[in-house]
Amino acid sequence: MDKTPKTAPDAADFANIRDWVFDLDNTLYPHHVNLFSQIDKNMTAYVQELLQLEHDEAKRLQKQYYHEHGTTLQGLMLNHGIDPDGFLEQAHAIDYSALLPHPELGAAIRALPGRKFIFTNGSVPHAQAAARALGILDDFDDIFDIVAAGYLPKPAGETYDKFAALHTVDTKNAVMFEDLPRNLVAPKALGMRTVLLVPRNLDTVVIERWEKFSDEDDHIDYVTDDLTAFLSGLKFA
Repeated sequence: MDKTPKTAPDAADFANIRDWVFDLDNTLYPHHVNLFSQIDKNMTAYVQELLQLEHDEAKRLQKQYYHEHGTTLQGLMLNHGIDPDGFLEQAHAIDYSALLPHPELGAAIRALPGRKFIFTNGSVPHAQAAARALGILDDFDDIFDIVAAGYLPKPAGETYDKFAALHTVDTKNAVMFEDLPRNLVAPKALGMRTVLLVPRNLDTVVIERWEKFSDEDDHIDYVTDDLTAFLSGLKFA
């Protein structure tokens, strides 16, 4: 059986979808904007100051926690008992001017039948600031963030269960858009459609090996490098 993900949207696959769930960073805006690089630097600085480490060692530990626990925050909470709110405030103290209004994306989101959610391992203020800069904040029904998740990040299955229960989402009539393959494993297991956002020019961006799509990722239904074109291709009235 061919498990190769589709690239062009098939409207029939989405005819039953009533809940549209979007990750935020590198999903609602493309990877090349590189907004996350600012957050990454802030997290490294936090780890460096907290543990009195040299920069390179702080960065190594930060990435280790991110890989092992889903977020740097979760690793710091489990291993060092930090205050999550203080960490989130410092991590998201960034300049959002790289994000420009995207009316075409907003129109494509508004045309989708049903509810629309942002589901992020970041915070509500960060998601609001980014979506507001893109001009799409008002197009969403709600934001489910790391605080609502009880600080347990994606890809933990319990976090998707919590999201679905909070918003009474019928997962068989829902779709998840994400930029990390591992964060689509649980949605697929719940019966959701899965769409992976990939960088447009993969060779020009720096991402870790485990963040890249591979032939083993048979839980992914679609792959696209253009969210706006993908949504517009569904051609809902």
